[in-house]
Amino acid sequence: MLKALTIFGFLSFGWADILDILMVATLIFFLIRGIRGDSTILNIVLVLVFLLILQGIVSALNMRMMTVLLNTLLDVGVLALIILFQPEIRHLLNRFAVQSGLTRRTSQLFNRIMGIKEEKMGTQSAEELVEAVRAMSAEKTGALIVIQHKGQMDEYMSTGDRFEADINRRLIMNIFFKNSPLHDGAMIIIGDHIAAARCQLPMTSRTDIPAHYGMRHRAAIGLTEDTDADVLVVSEETGRISFVRGGEIQTIQDIKELRQLVGSLMTKEGE
Repeated sequence: MLKALTIFGFLSFGWADILDILMVATLIFFLIRGIRGDSTILNIVLVLVFLLILQGIVSALNMRMMTVLLNTLLDVGVLALIILFQPEIRHLLNRFAVQSGLTRRTSQLFNRIMGIKEEKMGTQSAEELVEAVRAMSAEKTGALIVIQHKGQMDEYMSTGDRFEADINRRLIMNIFFKNSPLHDGAMIIIGDHIAAARCQLPMTSRTDIPAHYGMRHRAAIGLTEDTDADVLVVSEETGRISFVRGGEIQTIQDIKELRQLVGSLMTKEGE
C-alpha cells in the first residue's frame, strides 16, 4: 500500500496528513457552528483560520522569513485575543460544554461521588408554577423564571437575593409585581423551592433575534446558551408566554401546552 503521495514533486503527503487535515477541518466546523450569530467572533476566527492556512503553506514551501513572521504574529495575536475577548471565549466554552453534554455528565459523576441527590420539582409545585405564569400572562406582568437542572446556578444567584421558599403562585406573582423591589431580574427555582430572585442573567450576543423580543428574552437565550437550565418568560407588553431551552424560543399557545412543558421539566430533572 502506498504510504505517501507526492504532490507537485516536492510535497510528501501521507495518511497521517489526511487524518490531520480532517481533524482540523472538523474542529473548525464545530467552532464556526458554535459561534454562529456572533459576527465579531466569527470574523476573528475566520482571520485566524486564514493565517493558519497561510502559515502551513509558507512552512511547506520553506519560506523562512514569512514563517517566522506568521509564527510571531499568531503567538502574539492569539494571546492578545484571549485577553481582549475573555468573556466571549468563556461563553463559547460554556456553550460547547452544554451542547456536547459534558456539563450534564460531569455533574452526574460529581453528584454520585459526593452522594448528592438532585432536587426534583413535585406535581404540586409544578401546578403552582403553571397557575402563577398563567395569571401573570393574563395581567401582562413581566416575568423571568429559571428552572435549574444539572448545572449549578450559584454564579447567577450571587447577583440577586437568595432565600428559601416553597413554590407558591401568590408569592411568585408578588415577586414580579411591578412595584415589588424584587421584580427586576430573574427568579431561580431549584426543585420545589424558589432559591433566589432579582438575579442578573447573561445577555446573548446573537444578532438574529427578532426585534419584538425584549431584554427578558435575550437574557433567557443567553442563560440557556451557557447552561442546561430552562426559562419561562412572560412578556410585559403582550402577556405572551415563551419557553426557552438551548438558546431557542418556543411560544406557548395555551395553558394545556404550558402544563405539558412544565411536566416535561419534571421528567428532565428526574433523568
